[in-house]
Amino acid sequence: MIRSCVGLLGRKAVRLSPVGAPFSPKTRVLATAASGSCKAGVAATDRGTSTGGGDEEIRWRYHRGVPDRRQELPTYVRDLGKPVLLDPLVNKGTAFLWSERERFHLRGLLPARMVTMAEQEAKVLEEYREGAWDKAARDPNDEMVQAGLTPDNIRKWEYLKGIQGQNETLFYSVLVNNFAEMASVVYTPTVGWACLNFSRMFRVARGMYFSAKDRGHMVSIAYNWPSHEVDAIVVTDGSRILGLGDLGMNGMGISIGKLDLYVAAAGFHPARVLPCVIDVGTNNKKLREDKSYLGINQERLEGEEYLQVVDEFVAAAKARWPKVLIQFEDFRTEYASKLLERYRYQHLCFNDDIQGTAATALAGIYAGLAATGRPYSDIRHLRFVVCGAGSAGMGVVQWLCKAMEKHGAPADEAAGNFWILDADGLITDARASSVEEPTRRFARPLGGEELADGANVEQVVTKVRPEVLLGLSGAGRIWSPKTIEALAEGTARPLIFPMSNPSHKSECSAEDAATYAQGRGIFASGSPFEDASYGGKVIPSNQSNNLYVFPGLALGAKLCQAKLVTDGMIMAASEALAGANRAEDLAEGRIYPGLSDVRSISVRVASAVMRQAHKEGVATADSAIWAIEKDSRAFGDDDDHHDDGTGDSGLQHSPLDRYVMNKMYYPVYTPLAYVPRGVLE
Repeated sequence: MIRSCVGLLGRKAVRLSPVGAPFSPKTRVLATAASGSCKAGVAATDRGTSTGGGDEEIRWRYHRGVPDRRQELPTYVRDLGKPVLLDPLVNKGTAFLWSERERFHLRGLLPARMVTMAEQEAKVLEEYREGAWDKAARDPNDEMVQAGLTPDNIRKWEYLKGIQGQNETLFYSVLVNNFAEMASVVYTPTVGWACLNFSRMFRVARGMYFSAKDRGHMVSIAYNWPSHEVDAIVVTDGSRILGLGDLGMNGMGISIGKLDLYVAAAGFHPARVLPCVIDVGTNNKKLREDKSYLGINQERLEGEEYLQVVDEFVAAAKARWPKVLIQFEDFRTEYASKLLERYRYQHLCFNDDIQGTAATALAGIYAGLAATGRPYSDIRHLRFVVCGAGSAGMGVVQWLCKAMEKHGAPADEAAGNFWILDADGLITDARASSVEEPTRRFARPLGGEELADGANVEQVVTKVRPEVLLGLSGAGRIWSPKTIEALAEGTARPLIFPMSNPSHKSECSAEDAATYAQGRGIFASGSPFEDASYGGKVIPSNQSNNLYVFPGLALGAKLCQAKLVTDGMIMAASEALAGANRAEDLAEGRIYPGLSDVRSISVRVASAVMRQAHKEGVATADSAIWAIEKDSRAFGDDDDHHDDGTGDSGLQHSPLDRYVMNKMYYPVYTPLAYVPRGVLE
């Protein structure tokens, strides 16, 4: 990248080389641009030392410093874009000036905020003298300390990220082969800490940063990304990260973490995935006042102005990579459903918080029914009390309704099986006008024996006697012992699903569920808990984690080249996941398969998604793919897999499964071949 030459300074020859020289390359590297002429280098030196002194003047200026930094000599580089950020001799990180970002095609490759070197030094010293974890540990209100995160979690995360920055093949090989052990480090709950401290821990830029400052330029900025082939984008606006609230640009951490799972769990190639953040400001005042924060220091854009920014991002992504799949991640309730409806019928996209969470929850309900010897169709007879009326909560409720309707329940009857509570308690007709659709559809009628508006969860459970208690409120331990006891009194095998993240936001713990349901409940949480015990018996702590669904859903949609992600495809993913459990695991109350088998699960989900896409006519892949399936069975008859006695999580591999496996990326070292620039590009 940097070209050195020999120049004559004064009366002695000096080799101006970045290697072994006694002074900074910033003041001494005199590389030429295109010609490689040493004359140009000498001329540049002369311009930089017009006061005389030659080599000694350069040495003096570097070692002792001068007030006017404008006199420093330029460093000439041959590359543009990402390679500039990867060269430690020329990289300035977030200190690149706006004009430099434009000239060197760095716009979009760095967070929007520009900082000085002095600010960078201050951040280095702060972390050197007192790490982010030590600082958090002294704060009694720190979210992740409350969540039970330990210094060992952070040590492991930092070490793995260090490996990823140096050798991605090794990183993903370790992650794939030890997924069950490492999932909680690279993803929830540790990724929550990574997001909270993203600006403070920022070292090397990953992914793309689009901001409100880029309006009108996003298409050209997208071309600053070096790869012409991107299969999947995960994008967030940072407004609602993992139940931690508005983290602004720091939300990039969740996009990075999600795509680590795309690669490890579903075999996407790491060079063909792109984490993105849309920085439109933050309403988190504490974050805006944090000197280390690298996002735009302004309140969030709202309304039409906000929607125009997201529209431009989507248009830019589709213009640059027409076949890319976009996953929307952690957008706040006011916009999550609105954006999904805005794009889902035009582009290949889905919202994991709404659709991924819902698909995973439905799979757990189906498996819970199977664990009690009941068919999936019995879902139409279940009663649900749901705490949380945000985008995730209502996404789950609507999805469960669709499942009921699929099994023959009329729409009104299905809606009547739900009691929805928000922060103000039970939602009834008294508040119907003040809540938005789809919540309004589920408002309970007043009068007769119906509960009053605003009734708390204990009152509702005691009155309704539901079979299922769902939590997506992010409100912490709001399910009291009496609430769980009342639930257990009304049904022989209650399904207890506190799905809020992270762990300390969960509505109850696994131990509470086991104790107060007298060991009869089936427990599934959003964040991991240790198995509980009751009466000397182990009560499994299942994790209803979206990672069971979204990697396989995305993989299937991409492999069949789907035009859209349809409800039918997501329903197929739910059913595929529910059927991945072995009978003996279900008998013990384990309703999700082990994470050590995550790639087999993703294969199963991807195959089911592909079949459904083909049935609905939205798959555009070559017909030869479907011939593979037809060779061994009539198409569409493979919707249910059964335990084949191999102990492989109840999974048997169809021809389509094997096709999917052959298309996955496997992190192994391959021979390298040199290709000159311009060839095969």
